[in-house]
Amino acid sequence: MADVTRMPGVLEQVRLVAELRWRILKNGLRRKNSRWDLIGMVWVGIVSALTTAGLCFAFYLGAYEFLLKNRTAWLVLLYWAIFLWWQVFPIFVAGFGSNFEFAKLLRFPLSLRAFYLLGLGYGLSDFGAISSICWILSMIAGAASARVDVVPAMLVVSVLFVLVNVTLERLAGSWLEKLLSKRRTREVFLGLFVLSMVSLNFLNPALQKWGRGSTSRILQLIPYVGWLPGSLAGNAVDAAARENQHGLLLGIAGLLAWAGIGSGLLWRRFAAQYSGEEISDSPAPAVAKKRDKKQFFAEERPGLLSPQVTAVATKEFRYLTRNGFAFLALVLPPIMVVFFSFQFGPGSALKEHTVKPGLFFPGIMAYLILILLSPAYNSFAYEGKGIQTYFMAPVPFRVVLLGKNLFLASLVAFELALSLSILTWRIGWPGTPLFAATVAAGMFAVAGQLAIANWSSLSFPKKMEIGKMKGQRNSGVAVWTAFGVQIVLGGICALVLFAGQWTGNPWLPPMVFAGLTAAALGGYVSSLEAMNRLAEAKKALLIETLCR
Repeated sequence: MADVTRMPGVLEQVRLVAELRWRILKNGLRRKNSRWDLIGMVWVGIVSALTTAGLCFAFYLGAYEFLLKNRTAWLVLLYWAIFLWWQVFPIFVAGFGSNFEFAKLLRFPLSLRAFYLLGLGYGLSDFGAISSICWILSMIAGAASARVDVVPAMLVVSVLFVLVNVTLERLAGSWLEKLLSKRRTREVFLGLFVLSMVSLNFLNPALQKWGRGSTSRILQLIPYVGWLPGSLAGNAVDAAARENQHGLLLGIAGLLAWAGIGSGLLWRRFAAQYSGEEISDSPAPAVAKKRDKKQFFAEERPGLLSPQVTAVATKEFRYLTRNGFAFLALVLPPIMVVFFSFQFGPGSALKEHTVKPGLFFPGIMAYLILILLSPAYNSFAYEGKGIQTYFMAPVPFRVVLLGKNLFLASLVAFELALSLSILTWRIGWPGTPLFAATVAAGMFAVAGQLAIANWSSLSFPKKMEIGKMKGQRNSGVAVWTAFGVQIVLGGICALVLFAGQWTGNPWLPPMVFAGLTAAALGGYVSSLEAMNRLAEAKKALLIETLCR
């Protein structure tokens, strides 16, 4: 039959794959969790759309003002902003993009041209690409309002600029996918990347203190990057506004060169995948060496915790030491505390924005709770097929949840102690009542979230894999549940802290938080039995989601 069946054209193949993806999405919505996840992502889309719309007005106004006031050379800044956003943003939100790996399309009889077009199409479906195209259209609208004669040239330049950006983004993503095929390489790369991004936060205090002449030196470097797409697009539109045909053609030729070279490299990369290149995280075959197996026996000792709870907490610690990404998340909060103390603490360069210790300590505590408690809403993410062991073991599921919660609480306590110690060293002692209120508020915020986090983990699980970046995100419902709960608890903590100031009693907040913490702990203990029944009811969902 393959010899007599007519091969569909390239556009027909693209249409068939789009129809297939739509059917997969529609069939996936039969599951309740998928529908809730879609609702959560719709809300994320609404917030993203509002943010993009606000920036659309900024780009429209920028292009309009630059062209109206004959400052067309400044259009380079707008194109550079879009270029950097388009290339850098997908790395930050790799987990929030499309989870579908288009290389899996090779199981279908696609031609290489159709495979290439689908690869570019997936590049245009990212939020970074969609928002960038919206901003480019806003710039064209602003140019049409200011000077209509520039619009034709700006359209040609913008189309080439979009083609160059989507090609470079897909090429960089494909190279990174091959480079980061090993887990340790991914973890080292992400660690260096995140630390470098965090270190950029220290540039502002450094420049304010020592970099008075840095602006002029940065402007002197702009001509040296004139060969990059952002400068080429901006200079081409500038030349068109000044009726400089030679400069316009030179900019267009530069963008065509970028598009040609990038397309050629991307074609070779996709051709390698099309020919059967396999990127795997598994080790290469090697001769197995016999060695003595070490057996570890847990020694039962009397203590506050049962051996089962201790075993679960130990397992969580070992998972943490194996997961470089999770370990990195523990390193960042103290670094950010140091940054905040440099930026807004006493003696900072921004003297008019100095924050008082009375607000600094509770604010840092709220930031740490927000960062550290988020994984608790999907606490079974890395269990995989091991989730079946929990149900086969002769242990109530509430013991598993208790072990996970105790380990998380210990981890949060360590991070809070370290960060508050750094803050005390940098800012100074805030006073015993305020420090006690901050610690008590942190205890209440943690205790108040554990029961809800357990419910979210059991009701809306999402599988993750240690050492991977792509597709690593919680379900939409879990994200919004965590966000909503932390907003409510943050409001309660703020109300209690302000009540101490209104009444003039500095010891009122610690006493109120102590009562609230006791009530939250009581509710958590009473919820364990209900969570035990919920785990039994959600057993099929947990196994289906985490074992596939």
